[in-house]
Amino acid sequence: MSIFHGDNIELEIYGASHAPAIGMKLTGVPAGMQVDTAVLQRFLNRRAPGQNAFSTARKEADMPEFLTGLTDGVTNGDIIHAKIQNTNTRSRDYDNLRTVPRPGHADYTAMVKYGEKAELAGGGPFSGRLTAPLCIAGGMLMQELEKEGIHIFARILSIGNIYDEGDFTAPVSGKAWPCVNDAQGKKMQELILEKKAIGDSVGGIIECMITGLPVGIGGPLFDGMEGHIAPVVFGIPAVKGIEFGAGFKATELLGSENNDPFTVKDGKVVTTTNNAGGILGGITNGMPLVFRAAMKPTPSIALTQKSVDMSTMTETEMQVQGRHDPCIVLRAVPCIEAAAAVAVYDALLTRKKELEA
Repeated sequence: MSIFHGDNIELEIYGASHAPAIGMKLTGVPAGMQVDTAVLQRFLNRRAPGQNAFSTARKEADMPEFLTGLTDGVTNGDIIHAKIQNTNTRSRDYDNLRTVPRPGHADYTAMVKYGEKAELAGGGPFSGRLTAPLCIAGGMLMQELEKEGIHIFARILSIGNIYDEGDFTAPVSGKAWPCVNDAQGKKMQELILEKKAIGDSVGGIIECMITGLPVGIGGPLFDGMEGHIAPVVFGIPAVKGIEFGAGFKATELLGSENNDPFTVKDGKVVTTTNNAGGILGGITNGMPLVFRAAMKPTPSIALTQKSVDMSTMTETEMQVQGRHDPCIVLRAVPCIEAAAAVAVYDALLTRKKELEA
């Protein structure tokens, strides 16, 4: 069980990769929010496994069952509790790893922290499988944000050293391969299949854009929008870094280059560039909020790797069995959108309370 404590909402995610079920409990959502479950299911299907050669062969329907919180598709003010049944587990694939931690996984740290109680099959509670409940919460909140004119969409910016060269100004989430430049997208796919064929994996970068945010959401220091978004994004396994706007490239710019000049367009103050990524002093400035998340290569690979047998404290070699994504980036795109939705919705509720005070 893991809990995100927002200023207004609380999201609990529970279960494990090979547990009977995984689920989420979302607290703090007001009554009266309409949830289109068909739209939500289409969103969850983007993350679901077993759909193509770029993802794990494990097949799961990922159809959420709402236990509380919804009445005829409308939130009723109670805790929104939804679960997903795990139906296609193969825990036997992990029998030989009970005392031998997989490199790149949480096995070793889990063994030390939890001892014999550590659940390691399929990655246990550390598995990317737990992003399915995150997408339930995020997918619901995205629908509500869209009613406010706030839209969240992400793309694959890179796979390995291959980058999408297109200008990210419009949603691409509906595409089977969510990047702007289709030619670059094909090269990315070829790289994944090349590494899959030799039993290896590859990572990449996901870029997310949020449009329609009004000026004034967030605050200084610990109340900044960067600080709101980052904890939820880092709740996604495989995320190893996040940057906003120009990010680390801003270190190569002069102040005169990095500053975004102000101008007036259609009666509104805007900036001519967006190196700030839509955030100034932790507060949204009305420009698109842009951030990027770095995704590490899937640690479960078919190649033989060196490890240690914890029962004998001797070096050994091991090979991971089971079904795994050669690249997690494609299925992580909706997860990034969901994480952003959770953080932005929580911050938007705070802004509404400030305006009402």
